[in-house]
Amino acid sequence: MSYTISKRVFLEKLIERCKLRGFSTQTIKSYKFHISSFLDFLDKSRLNLNQDGVKSYLLSQNKARNTIRLSHMAIRFFFLEVLGKPLTLEEIPLMKKENKLPKVISKEKIKIMIDSCENLKHKLIIKFLYSSGLRLSELLNLKRSDIDFDNNLILVRQGKGAKDRMTLLSPNLKDNLLKYYSSYKFKTSYIFEGRNGRYSKKSVQKILERLGNKIGLKIHPHMLRHSFATHLLENGTDLRYIQKLLGHSSSTTTEIYTHVANHQLKNIKSPLDNL
Repeated sequence: MSYTISKRVFLEKLIERCKLRGFSTQTIKSYKFHISSFLDFLDKSRLNLNQDGVKSYLLSQNKARNTIRLSHMAIRFFFLEVLGKPLTLEEIPLMKKENKLPKVISKEKIKIMIDSCENLKHKLIIKFLYSSGLRLSELLNLKRSDIDFDNNLILVRQGKGAKDRMTLLSPNLKDNLLKYYSSYKFKTSYIFEGRNGRYSKKSVQKILERLGNKIGLKIHPHMLRHSFATHLLENGTDLRYIQKLLGHSSSTTTEIYTHVANHQLKNIKSPLDNL
């Protein structure tokens, strides 16, 4: 079989199955990337499209553990949904998940980032990500109709897992947002607009890169979401409420922030101090 000739057909079927399963655009893009890479590997190595080919591909990957896990899951989906040949975990075990603690930015450094923003749109982007715990895609999908000024709430439509949820609208952010509304001429219903509709992920990443240089850190959007959760926990907010604000299906996912919150650790006395 020529995988080069079949690749286009395979990818078309993969995308179709993903859409039928209701996968997000980001998941479809990710699965397409991993399956494309897998098929290219088979074509170059002349290995067969079977479990031995999968094993060889996964073992050849010199990437982060979680990236290989995602590649494995994409391949399992491909075999089951497109080829109709399910791969079991007994045949090819899923690599153990890498448990990394989330990277959190201190309150002091976040304040420096916000205060150094002269552009009102840029300042709002930082404030939204930090004060509401939004994912980057959720921020870019925000519409003016999603803001409840009366109750200080934000409606997050179709977040991860295709779920709606409510999160916080900080009064501090609200004042900036109303000022932004009064000075900006909107062409769409989105709060943050770019040249072709919504503001782009790359534009936000560039803003964070520039601000990160001012505090000596490499910043990515999810770090502000991590900081939101951790600082709420340090302020005494119940973990169950944080779980709802973040949109986590399982409390186990939210519990990782208990490992980085330092409000309780500060009160623990070292045995050395008792000598």
